[in-house]
Amino acid sequence: MPGLEAARSAVDAELETWLDEALGDAGSIAEPFHHAVLAPGKRIRPLLLIGAWEAASGTARGGASDPPGALCRLALGPELVHAYSLVHDDLPCMDDDDLRRGRPTLHVRYGERVAILAGASMQPLAILAVGDGAAGLGLDEEVTARLIGVLARAAGGAGMVGGQLLDLRAEGEDVSFETLERIHLGKTASLIRACCTMGGIAAGAPEDTVERLTRFGVAIGLAFQTVDDILDVTGSSRRMGKVGGRDEALGKATTPSVLGLAGARERAEHLGREAFRELSFLPAADRLREIGRLILERDR
Repeated sequence: MPGLEAARSAVDAELETWLDEALGDAGSIAEPFHHAVLAPGKRIRPLLLIGAWEAASGTARGGASDPPGALCRLALGPELVHAYSLVHDDLPCMDDDDLRRGRPTLHVRYGERVAILAGASMQPLAILAVGDGAAGLGLDEEVTARLIGVLARAAGGAGMVGGQLLDLRAEGEDVSFETLERIHLGKTASLIRACCTMGGIAAGAPEDTVERLTRFGVAIGLAFQTVDDILDVTGSSRRMGKVGGRDEALGKATTPSVLGLAGARERAEHLGREAFRELSFLPAADRLREIGRLILERDR
């Protein structure tokens, strides 16, 4: 997928450049921060924000052109929130993982205290990135505040953090599909939905288009977690860059544990169809379709 690779490279370049600026006087926290944030990743969340901006602005790039630098900077906000969540998820008091993105997890490499502080420091920097990106795009204060609000709500107690807490409390429990859906909506789909919403807002799209992108984000976010659950059962640790089989070992509530493996695959296909249906009304949604296929077909 050469179009996505070019966009991912643009995001990575902006991430490294901006971190050098933002962490110029950060001292000892800079090295562990770089270890966690600059580790090779799919960058799905910033790519979704960029794709949603293109779809909402009617800029049909066909997945080939590099996105504007200011847009990449705006897209760093959700990526930093995501990176923080991974650092804290991996802690011994949480999921206690030793491997992430093919590297030792942050607490394994630098110690638990450093990992907690590094993860915490990513949250205000995420807000700073959104503000910088919005300024670069020439967005006014009202729109910038709305973008920050969307990201903050998605990351907080009513979104990602709340979903992660539900996930922890469900360990070892026999949960219903409705409970599983609430967990997945919070811990995964909320941030992915926010990326799609933010892209539409940043593009100045009408509200019906923003709502359509938001619905796409919910469906593809749930599909992302469903595929993640499947890969934890069927994928290899080498390909995924993290230890497989952890969900079962921790007694996690997952789509295969609730619906079975065949049911989980059917669920992912259904969510994919829902997501793509929302894009059928957006003529410049090629990048989003490409990302959606990547999410549904990935093996890591």
